[in-house]
Amino acid sequence: MELSYGRPESTEGRLPREVHVYDVLDELGIEYRRTDHGRPANTMEDCLEIEKVLGAAICKNLFLCNRQKTNFYLLMMPGDKPFKTKELSKQINAARLSFAPEEKMEELLDIHPGAVSVMGLMNDHENQVKLLIDEDVLKDEFVGCHPCVNTSTVKIRTVDLLERFLPAVHHTFATVHLTGEA
Repeated sequence: MELSYGRPESTEGRLPREVHVYDVLDELGIEYRRTDHGRPANTMEDCLEIEKVLGAAICKNLFLCNRQKTNFYLLMMPGDKPFKTKELSKQINAARLSFAPEEKMEELLDIHPGAVSVMGLMNDHENQVKLLIDEDVLKDEFVGCHPCVNTSTVKIRTVDLLERFLPAVHHTFATVHLTGEA
């Protein structure tokens, strides 16, 4: 694994959803570093080695919904922080949060499990997914995330994510305070 600037020299063999992320970041003039790790990084444990190469923490991204499956949330939080559904439910006034169905993840974000990322919001044209960001993520200069596939990871400035990417894909975010305690 090595760290590269920007998009890959060749996009041959890469999925269109990944290439689309690079297209959007390039169109917005957002600088990013990228590492290709070949094998899928499905868990936060898989991401630990990648973080060393990336030089940035990779967020834990959870795709959640309410009990009725009518409200959808993308939660970005530090990878080492435990997630307690009850704690988040209280803060956002949503009863019975759970993991959203895989079909909804694909339909709304064009992402598969293991590759959930804030970059998927570029595919949520009807703004059905509300972005929630743990305050600790906002303290870091950089954020690491998958470009809608989990065989590569990108690092961008947090300020670019918040002030350039999110407005360009017509999304806002709400800050949450998670302690990992119920």
